[in-house]
Amino acid sequence: MAQYVEVEQAVGMPGLRVVLSPGVPGPWSEAAKGILHVKKIPYTKVRQEVGRENQPLLKWTAQTTAPAFVYNDERPRSIWNDQLFLAERIAPEPALIPAAIDERVQMFGLSNELCGENGFGWARRLMLLHLTLGDPKASEAAKKGMTFIANKYGYAPQPAEAAPARVAQILRAMGGQLESQRAKGRRFLVGDRLSALDIYWAAFAALLQPLPDELCPMPQGYRRLYTCTDSVVMQAATPQLLAHRDFIYHEYLELPVDL
Repeated sequence: MAQYVEVEQAVGMPGLRVVLSPGVPGPWSEAAKGILHVKKIPYTKVRQEVGRENQPLLKWTAQTTAPAFVYNDERPRSIWNDQLFLAERIAPEPALIPAAIDERVQMFGLSNELCGENGFGWARRLMLLHLTLGDPKASEAAKKGMTFIANKYGYAPQPAEAAPARVAQILRAMGGQLESQRAKGRRFLVGDRLSALDIYWAAFAALLQPLPDELCPMPQGYRRLYTCTDSVVMQAATPQLLAHRDFIYHEYLELPVDL
């Protein structure tokens, strides 16, 4: 079981502190943890409370979202690419950003489609919110429980209804990239070695089909929520893409996943 410290305790600590949500398999957090695991960077886990105001965290990092990195006395980093660059600086090897510029452009472009605003993770979150907020049969209590996150991430019915097509478009791009790499005899999404893109995909694929419970013992409520049943999305989620997720987890990432 993961050990966490409170924000007030973490503020005065040295080294790398990573703000995470205990028990929540958020893909941004799991990707960040995967990068640190591959690079063998030690860090302290700091507790974030989901759906709460998190005032101490706001005071410390100027935001309330997980994951966030704070390294020694440097500025907090709450964006995925800032966190990746920091990890590369702390532990340059193994490098997760390709040296070749064409591969680097590919990696950051596709990573942004997964991790960035309006990307795969963002659109899937809108879909998950819409399951309740767009359901006329959902109780007011259930809808109220979603309101904080909905307001935080700009939920509205129209973009939520458009989200499956956007997710499918991104999946088709990822699938095409994987096929192109396989045609060259390569096992990874970019270049001929593990990159951050492989880790991002492995983590974000949980929003389609989580790993089995023995490998990722998440709360059953999250497992049901994350398991995608949208036909448009799942037609674009090829078996090869999900197999690549399994390959990256089994060969490079921590199993069972420690939430």
